Amino acid sequence: MVRLQDDFYDALNGEWAATAVIPEDKARTGSFVDLADEIEDLFLKQTDQWLAGEDLPQDSVLSEFVAFHRLAADYDQRDADGVAPVLPLLETYKNLASYEDYCQRVAEFEMAGTPNFFPFGVAPDFMNARINVLWADAPGTILPDTSYYADDHPQKEELLALWRSSMEDLLAKFPFSEEEVADLLDKRLELDRRIASVVLSQEESSEYAKLYHPYQWEDFKKLVPGLPLGAIFQDILGQEPDQVIVPEERFWQASELFYSEEAWPYLKATLILGVIDQADAYLTDEIRVLSGAYSRALSGTPLPMNAKKAAYYLAQGPFSQALGLWYAEHYFSPEAKADVEAKIERMIAVYKNRLESNDWLSPETRDKAIVKLNSIRPYIGYPEELPARYYQKKVDPALSLFENAQALGRLEIAHAWSKWNQEVDDKEWGMPAHMVNAYYNPQKNLIVFPAAILQAPFYSLEASSSANYGGIGAVIAHEISHAFDTNGASFDENGSLNNWWTQADYDSFQEKTQKVVDLFEGQDSYGAKVNGKLTVSENVADLGGLSAALEAAKQDPDYSATAFFENHALIWRMKGREEFMQMMAAVDVHAPAKLRVNLQLPNFEEFHQTFQVTEADGMWRQPEDRIEIW
Repeated sequence: MVRLQDDFYDALNGEWAATAVIPEDKARTGSFVDLADEIEDLFLKQTDQWLAGEDLPQDSVLSEFVAFHRLAADYDQRDADGVAPVLPLLETYKNLASYEDYCQRVAEFEMAGTPNFFPFGVAPDFMNARINVLWADAPGTILPDTSYYADDHPQKEELLALWRSSMEDLLAKFPFSEEEVADLLDKRLELDRRIASVVLSQEESSEYAKLYHPYQWEDFKKLVPGLPLGAIFQDILGQEPDQVIVPEERFWQASELFYSEEAWPYLKATLILGVIDQADAYLTDEIRVLSGAYSRALSGTPLPMNAKKAAYYLAQGPFSQALGLWYAEHYFSPEAKADVEAKIERMIAVYKNRLESNDWLSPETRDKAIVKLNSIRPYIGYPEELPARYYQKKVDPALSLFENAQALGRLEIAHAWSKWNQEVDDKEWGMPAHMVNAYYNPQKNLIVFPAAILQAPFYSLEASSSANYGGIGAVIAHEISHAFDTNGASFDENGSLNNWWTQADYDSFQEKTQKVVDLFEGQDSYGAKVNGKLTVSENVADLGGLSAALEAAKQDPDYSATAFFENHALIWRMKGREEFMQMMAAVDVHAPAKLRVNLQLPNFEEFHQTFQVTEADGMWRQPEDRIEIW
């Protein structure tokens, strides 16, 4: 039997892990996944009724969701249609006569939401977070991260071969000869090799402040002589922008590898395969299953999602916020909302008190940190209203599922581009209310807690105060802490990139965060090694979240350190497939769940005292090695 003092996570979760079964269509199970599965079951039962014409929603947007879901769930029609719905689009790309032809049609493809290899978008300006500006990003790679492309990576050749074989099986269902398939895949792999040689790694892209590279528009155009950027943006925006933010400088500095006559054969093959990738989920069920083979292999997931689930998730995508509001209305109580609001108020007050009594910041930096803290806005449960464009989403039963999906997608694309040069909309949520998650947005300086995560084991009106603080309290304070993690620390109370630190204070902060990097660096996770630098921002947020939540819990008369720490371990229970967990070690900014418990709790004297942890125990940490930041 594992002792709490030696392995706190396993002592509380080991018995569960020994018998927990990972669903065959998933890569992991645990507290987050269990809640998501419950919500999935709830919606599958509810949508079964709606598809049967029973208890239909009166809401006009949900009525369109039901219509779209009917098309997604009609596999008989999808199988009868076969690949026919995508053939016109496929022919469009196969018939591109030249690189010049592509250049003339980039804007058309972008606004239609069809493959375009044009990785531009609109997002807040880091220097003025109230305004949306143009960003030039980069395409992704076939393998999970650029680190996989190193010559000595043990999985590089195996995974590329696996991708190729899965694509061969998929493309056999489309009107390509074997020679065409081989040629397309050869060329796609060559373009992928070029992409991997210049784009940012996951570790590099995890440092937000280092991504900000503003270019004057005329200077940026000189980097990309192979694209008529002026004409393209005249078509998209009605004018040329004055500047662009370029996080992926290496990609654009090597633009001739992608946007040139020489690169055209590789680019054309990538665009053609992009059509298949865009359409495969909307065609036959056989094609859907084949299209997921590579991603299932990456994560070690044995079976694809069944057809019923796949239809639901496909249909809910364009209507997610509407389904979230329906969920919150039926399953999230006003009492729970009020109680969570009170906990957030207390947590912010605790944070303010901790900042005021901070002994390593100068008064100048400390005052600015408090200004930022006081400016954080909490969003709880669900948004006040649906985005206006949801009421424009209409489904035409006379068209195929794929055609309707394209039409719905065009609405989202038009909306995304309409935000350029406009004030940032703080009302729109980045998650629907039925998603089991939470987030902090550094550009908006707000924290968001969807209704779905505001339930047991994270939170319950029936649970003790200390258990709730160990669960949702630590999650809430974690999100608050993101305002002061290694990324959030670079942004001010308005969400703009702004150095509000004295140099001495920032040097002290970096010394402390380096200790967090060192604590996690090289830790084992299912045979893979954790990257301390990749995960540092989340680990700093975990540490700050625990500190504030623990102090908040102590304010209640029924405070129990045992309940606090034990429930904290329970919310992180997780069991994953080896392949998935090894991949996560390379790409995920979050540390593995077990380490989020076992490496964080020994930083607290209260933990050692409560469970009588001594120097002879596995969970012991010397007082001088315990880390405290916020």
